[in-house]
Amino acid sequence: MDTTTTDTFAPTDSLLDLDTDDAVRDECGIFAVYAPGEDVARYTYFALQALQHRGQESAGIAVGDDQTVTCVKNLGLVAQVFRDTDLNALQGDLAIGHTRYSSKNESSSFADAQPQLSSIGRQLVALAHNGNLVEIDELRARLAEHGIILDTRSNSQALATIISDFTIKYHHIRDGMKETMGLIEGAYAVVLMTENAIYAFRDPHGIRPLVIGKLADNKGLVVASETSALDIIGASYMRDVAPGEIIKISNNGLETMQGVPAKREAMCVFEFAYIARPDSVFFGKTVYEMRHRMGEILAHEAPVEADLVMGTPSSGIPSAIGYADGSGIAYGEGLTRNSYVGRTFIEPSQSLRRLGVRLKLNPIRSSIEGKRLVLIDDSIVRGTTMRELVKTLRASGAREVHLRITSPPVLWPCFYGVDTDTRDQLIAASLSLEGIREFTGADSLAFISIEGMVEATGRRADQLCLACFDEDYPVPISEEVKNSKKGRETWKD
Repeated sequence: MDTTTTDTFAPTDSLLDLDTDDAVRDECGIFAVYAPGEDVARYTYFALQALQHRGQESAGIAVGDDQTVTCVKNLGLVAQVFRDTDLNALQGDLAIGHTRYSSKNESSSFADAQPQLSSIGRQLVALAHNGNLVEIDELRARLAEHGIILDTRSNSQALATIISDFTIKYHHIRDGMKETMGLIEGAYAVVLMTENAIYAFRDPHGIRPLVIGKLADNKGLVVASETSALDIIGASYMRDVAPGEIIKISNNGLETMQGVPAKREAMCVFEFAYIARPDSVFFGKTVYEMRHRMGEILAHEAPVEADLVMGTPSSGIPSAIGYADGSGIAYGEGLTRNSYVGRTFIEPSQSLRRLGVRLKLNPIRSSIEGKRLVLIDDSIVRGTTMRELVKTLRASGAREVHLRITSPPVLWPCFYGVDTDTRDQLIAASLSLEGIREFTGADSLAFISIEGMVEATGRRADQLCLACFDEDYPVPISEEVKNSKKGRETWKD
């Protein structure tokens, strides 16, 4: 725990963002399929439904038919963007898809929706990306040495531009990707499609996830952010795209080459704690197992006398069950989640702030009235929504509210695609543990240790990115960028 303390902490909470005030924010989801003779658009549509949790602001599908690339995309959820007529019109043998998240400080426009269409000479390509590039000024300077002028602030547009210019220079798209990977820094998982082939590549640390699967009856190959997207279309997991690897899927099958040498493995630990679906599998374990184990470990690290353990829906529930199993305290459901409320940018009066919380989470009074509660959540970033939730639980009759958090205190912003706030908005960077407890109004508060969180994943600490807890960024971040107001405001997605 950072020992730095201040007398006051005043996060900007005039905007009530119910999805993100007290949690790390979702990333993007990407998918690709090569399956001649199959309905690749619908495969992609269903896979994007399974990746909807990774981004809810826009969705898109691009299809190749051996002649050209066609794309449909728009703002909104997957089910809102696509109609049967759209999917019927997207005919081809291969497709890529994207579901997008952007930070609340960014505009969300049609131009930002992916896949991004661009050209390499006369060849039309589509690209979808998950992650974030860093150190834009250095990148611009390096590109200028190669005669490439970068005039965009979009990750996906930048990647498409760089790959296009290098492909023209070196005459092969895989060489264009390889040269691009040698210059860019940050976290990235990318799928790119021509009219007759799919390419995918991943950053050398493997910060962002990317897996390869096989459709049933050998009908084709797929690439996805998570295994949950494979499950929904009946595909089986083959392997991960290796850090620094480039793969190509075409009528020649699966081809692979190493784009850049792999570096220290550093997959984002928040994939396990919050971002990924509980049914997704990483390193042979379901995310549910990892979250359950986090709760068990937290029960041993931070015991408390209570009557009921409950989790914040939905990422906190597996950990709450684990805490109950580890502590012997009964588990129960104490909150109902309204899944149909998206991000809410309203400016309520203070008297209506608790009502705003109830738009998303409403207590079940019969479960909690008169009880000493242990409330399990995956993270506290700003603390504002958690404070209102504690007030709401007390107003519903809870005798005590003890907060237990299954990630360590978030002390540093993420520069790799998870949209945590600037450091001055991270409550743990400004207040002591007791200060956070007082701010939220809980009777007690405890965070899992870094060691406990790592143990639950089944990985070693040096195989994970833990930078938001310990400032050990696997891709170095300059002090200028790290200490800037936004940190990564140069990039849009």
